[in-house]
Amino acid sequence: MDNYYYIIFKYIYKYILLVLFCVQPSFAQNQQDIQIANDYYLRGDKPKALAAFQNLAKDFQNISAIHSNYLSLLLDLGQYKQAEDYVEKVIRRDDRITYKLDLGMVYLRSGDVTKADKYLKAIIKAQSEDMYRAKSISDFLASRNLIDYSIYSLQCARTATKNPFIFFLEMANLYRLQGKRDEMVNEYLEYVTQTPGNIGYVKNLLQILLTKPEELESLERLLMDRVQGNPQSEVFIDLLIWTQLQQKNFYGAFVQARAYDKRFRKDQSKTLEIAQIALNNQDYTNADKAFSYVVKEFVNTENYLPAQLGLIKTREAKVKKSYPVNTDSVKYLIVEYMKFCNRYPSHPSAYEARLSQAMLFANYLNELDSSILRIQRLIGDVKTPATLRNQAKIDLGDIYLLKSEPWESTLLYSQVEKSQRETPLGYEAKLRNAKLSYYKGDFKLAQEHLDILKQATTREIANDAMDLSMRIKENTAFDTTGFSLRQLANIEFLIYQNQLPQATKQLLNFESNKVLMKQAEAFLYGFIDVNTLVETEGDYIWVTLPPSYVNNAIQDDVFWLEANLNLRQGKYDVAIGYLEKIIQQFGEDVLADDAAFMQAEIYDLRLNQKEKAKELYRTFLDKYAGSVYAAEARKRYRTLRGDFVEGKEVN
Repeated sequence: MDNYYYIIFKYIYKYILLVLFCVQPSFAQNQQDIQIANDYYLRGDKPKALAAFQNLAKDFQNISAIHSNYLSLLLDLGQYKQAEDYVEKVIRRDDRITYKLDLGMVYLRSGDVTKADKYLKAIIKAQSEDMYRAKSISDFLASRNLIDYSIYSLQCARTATKNPFIFFLEMANLYRLQGKRDEMVNEYLEYVTQTPGNIGYVKNLLQILLTKPEELESLERLLMDRVQGNPQSEVFIDLLIWTQLQQKNFYGAFVQARAYDKRFRKDQSKTLEIAQIALNNQDYTNADKAFSYVVKEFVNTENYLPAQLGLIKTREAKVKKSYPVNTDSVKYLIVEYMKFCNRYPSHPSAYEARLSQAMLFANYLNELDSSILRIQRLIGDVKTPATLRNQAKIDLGDIYLLKSEPWESTLLYSQVEKSQRETPLGYEAKLRNAKLSYYKGDFKLAQEHLDILKQATTREIANDAMDLSMRIKENTAFDTTGFSLRQLANIEFLIYQNQLPQATKQLLNFESNKVLMKQAEAFLYGFIDVNTLVETEGDYIWVTLPPSYVNNAIQDDVFWLEANLNLRQGKYDVAIGYLEKIIQQFGEDVLADDAAFMQAEIYDLRLNQKEKAKELYRTFLDKYAGSVYAAEARKRYRTLRGDFVEGKEVN
């Protein structure tokens, strides 16, 4: 008996070896033929690809490897009947859902839309109670660009499972592919209603997807309706405030934040947050309103003192923006800061107030020594927060620049650079050092600082660094001596030091191609000789540059300085004239949008000619849609148009 089983086993073993020996070459040959067919298809050799696929399709074991390309080829060639017969044959052997869906696609491609619609919807409905299968069907149809049916699959699943709270993100993405913005947004809103903890994620998505002003305005309308219909929903009013901030509609954001605070009464005031954002964006009117509201309504809370200090800072910013600056208003602010510090001497906000007060003495009353003493005391106070101490060092460096003591300045800037590496304060200190090198005419060193700062994490610092870097590169490209740029930098330094008469004189001379330089340098370049009589100014002499040394490319920067200088002196019409020169003569250069925006701003905020300002903002938006000022220009245009006169508040 044992010998019998041994003989049977031996024959079976030999048979298996024989089968494997025969199948292996066949399998390898099939794989090679499949590769050849796919290569023909990918190369676009359709006749050869079709013949190869037809031959391979005779053996069902090849179907999974050739199906996608073979079906696509048949449809591309318009051989719809052959495609239909092929897919039906495949389904008879393997009725997986994807093959059935492919048959529906064949009906669509052949033009039999009614049959395809009925067929696909029947398949989708049959699977709709299984939400996972419905999701798989949706994904498959989306991959075939059948977005309507992909959406239908998810909608059927919601109905069949009686669960309307599924597939929000998937539906939103499908609507995005269709370009149906409102439907997409509604899905995101439903999603965040169910998962309010993910509101930050939704804000990030909307910020990426809604880039056009009209898209944000549409979102605002949708949210306004939701807020009115669901006044208890914290998430909708939060999103509405966020949307208004994206549009720089700080009045609307203030109105809604005030309603939010009244209704939800959180420990952290939403209105205080909006007030600070408005202040940072130089919307002092609405910052004042928001801070004032918090001061009134949040007494005896941790919001009260920051709001009080913010209110003083807002009024300080208003004073600084009024040209020429009223010294009586500055003195009033100093008293307000003093009262605040006396009332809350140990509160962290008092240290910030002391620094702000000291800078007013320096920048507007020219009491530099008094300011230096106050800041030195602040830096030496062990209770001063570390971040504020470093900010104080930067500000102290600025004051030493006002005193024309640059070595003291760079020492302080460098200290902060070293102790605050890779932080916004460290970058700010490096930017100050770059500007100091620029003022001194050391453009190479300035450029080294600026190249690092272009990668700064703070957008404002990176932008400032880029602007100064471009000015240096543009104005030294054809003027390797840098005479003109050095003169311009010196004038900027005088303006920074509030030495406006000297700056005005130098600008007038500069327009006549006169620059200040050391006598030895003038001899070196042959601009003067021993018999030349020249006008002197300290260690420097005035020299008229020969035509070959004149840098004409710098003229737009000269006009820009002229405009800013006259603006600071309250000569608005003169400033507008220089801005118009930039727009007309340098309309394609980097300062054109700056000039156009400032021109509109002067008519709006200085001359109170609102209709003219509205016209200029509208023109600006048409001409400089990609400008960094575009969002602000749009907000101001809408304000002048009356869009923000009244806000709807949920009571």
